[in-house]
Formats: sequence, structure tokens, C-alpha cells
Amino acid sequence: MEQYDISVIGAGPAGLFCAIHASAHGSRVLLIEKMDEPGKKLLLSGTGQCNITHAGEMRDFLSHYGDHGKWLKPALFSFTNKALIAFFEELGLPMQAEENGKVFPKTRQSADVLAVLLKECKAKGVEIRCGEPVAGISHQDKGFEITTSRATYRSAVMVITTGGSSYPKTGSTGDGYRFCESLGQPVTEIAPALTPLLIRNFPFAALAGISFEQMPFTVWRSGKKVSEHKGDVLFTHLGLSGPGILDASRNILPDDLIKLSFVGTMKREEFTADLASRVQENRTWQVSTILAAYPIPERLNRKLLKISDIPDDLKCNHFSAEQRTRLAANCTEFPSTVTAPGGYAVAMVTRGGVALDGVNMKTMESKIVPGLYFAGEVLDIDGDTGGYNLQAAFSTGYLAAEGIRKRLEEKGLP
Repeated sequence: MEQYDISVIGAGPAGLFCAIHASAHGSRVLLIEKMDEPGKKLLLSGTGQCNITHAGEMRDFLSHYGDHGKWLKPALFSFTNKALIAFFEELGLPMQAEENGKVFPKTRQSADVLAVLLKECKAKGVEIRCGEPVAGISHQDKGFEITTSRATYRSAVMVITTGGSSYPKTGSTGDGYRFCESLGQPVTEIAPALTPLLIRNFPFAALAGISFEQMPFTVWRSGKKVSEHKGDVLFTHLGLSGPGILDASRNILPDDLIKLSFVGTMKREEFTADLASRVQENRTWQVSTILAAYPIPERLNRKLLKISDIPDDLKCNHFSAEQRTRLAANCTEFPSTVTAPGGYAVAMVTRGGVALDGVNMKTMESKIVPGLYFAGEVLDIDGDTGGYNLQAAFSTGYLAAEGIRKRLEEKGLP
């Protein structure tokens, strides 16, 4: 049985970062990973380009984590986006911010981010054991006993950084939640987040690939509007995606109704009046020509006319009030019924996880099990697209390492 000061379960960004900073204080750190290589999910981040953080002010980050931004504040401010960028640049990997604020490595290779983390782990003496699924964990007065498929380890402190349940092929299969439950640590209900929406009888499948910048849309449930949004939307073969939809997906349920506006911020009444005015001024024009004056792609223009039961060659002088009403509704509040949010195989992150009221936000230590820490997606935290989730992983990993350092110092350990 091997003895360590700190054991970290899960070699994703949170686990690697926590191990690096925990070992920097002289502690003997073991990092256990069930996959054959570390950082499998990190390699997929940002379609392999690794949108590592956002360049905005840290105070603005808090609004990008749903209701849990305030809880994350100590972690985010303990290791900011500027500190994260500096960390990688000082280790030879320059970063670059886009106009939209997304920050990527200049090489646009997530493998380069992982390589820096692994090199730093090696430099700090972190022992990484891959291909060792954890079979069981027990907690005693002196610490933790971890049994894997190959060995048994003991450590005074343990950190769970196993991620969520999204992208299970990368190893994120909800193991951390089961470990927590076996230790008596509360876990909230989980569900896919940052995921596309499957739309019932989606009429725009042939238009897959068309995208809309900053499209306004609303979410309705049981006949009541529950939320308003504005963000980039993408048509897929099965429904809706794009950053705006992904960010909203954490609170969308099956049978919810998504109402899309294809004419920007124009309200239905405003569009109806504007359309009527244009029709009156151009009585001999075709309705399709009038519709082309709005910011609607040509192929979508034709589809909206068809859905509204309006012939392509219909002229304005034969354009009935009933047809105008249908077209206005479809252009400003097009209804799309959600069959289901996409599952864990396509969801970028997991909503839910280790209940935050059972974790000290200033140290990442469990309030229930002494010496047990958490970092990353295993916590009940999910951020918007744009680098917010990776920043949370690195920041919570860093804060957990700092919390561990203080705990071990109090105990007189390395």
C-alpha cells in the first residue's frame, strides 16, 4: 500500500492544475486517471483549439454561471483569467484573444495546452497513474484509502476532479458522483448542459448550417414565457444549436416551446406594421421581394413563405390580411417544440453535481468529510460557452490546492 500526502482522482484540467499547485509546496501528490491517457476531454475543447478562458473583466464572469456565479467568486478571483494566461505564456505557450473575447493558444492546438500541463506535472514531481479506474474509496481518521484496478493507495487529503457525465467516451461517466455518495457527500440531480436542442418535426433540416448572429428568442412552458435570450443560433439537421442555444439549454426541458425571431429585435406588432406599409407602397411587387428586404437568408425566405402557405409568385395586391398575420407570426415568433435537449454524448458540460452548500467556497473542502476537496465540473457548476467552464476548472483547481496547503500546514505535514 503506497502512501501519499495528496491524491487527486481525475486527470482533466482541474485535476492537473490542482496537482501542479499542490505539489509546488513540497507535498507528494498522486494523480489517478482511469483512461489510458490524461486530458482526453481537454483535447476536444473548442473543437480541438481549446478556448481556455475569456478576456473580459472578472467581475463580469459571475453572470455566466447561472445562479452559481456568486459561489464561484472566491475561486475566480484567487486565480483570474489574466493569471491563467500568464501561467501558460510563462511556460512558453502564448495566448491570443479574439474580438469576441475568447482566448485561445496562438497555436490553436488543445494538445499544446495539455503538453504544458503534463510537462509541469513532471517538473513538480506529480505521479500520474493512467489506466487505473478507481474501484472504491474509504475514509478514516487518518485520511483516505483508494482502491484501483491495480493497487491501493492512502493519502491524508483527497481531491475529486472526475468531471461530469458529458462526452462519456473521454472518461466522464459520473464516477465522481458515485464516490461522493459513498462518502456521504450530497449530489444534486444532473442533466446535460451546453447542448443542442432536438426539435420535433423540425422544418429547417434542409437548411442545416445557416446561422444567425444575436438572434432574439424566448422559451415558453405550459403556455407561459419563462425566459428571454439573445445569442448566435445555428440550424442543424435535427434542430437548434449555436452559442445562444447552448447557453440557454441548461434550463430547457422536453416539450418547451422556443420562439425564434428571424427579423432581429423587431416585435411582432412592429414587423406587422412595417410589412403592411411596404406592401401598400409596392402593390405590384411579389411578397417574396418584400420579405427579401429584411435580414432573412434567401433559402429561409422561401421556406417561411411555404410554411405560411404563401405562393412564391404572390403579388402584394393579392396579399390577404390573414396571410400577413401568418407570415408576421412566423418571422418574429417562429414556434419550435423541443423533443429533448441533446444527451451526454453531445453536451459540452453537465448541469448539477456536488451540492455547493456542502462545500466551502473559500477552500473547496467538503463541509462534511474533512480532507475531501473538489474542483472542476464535478461540482454543481456549469458556465456559458466562451471559455468560462475551463476558467472555472483551473480556478477551482488552484483554490483547492491552496486550501490543501493551508490544511497540511496546520497539521504539520509537508
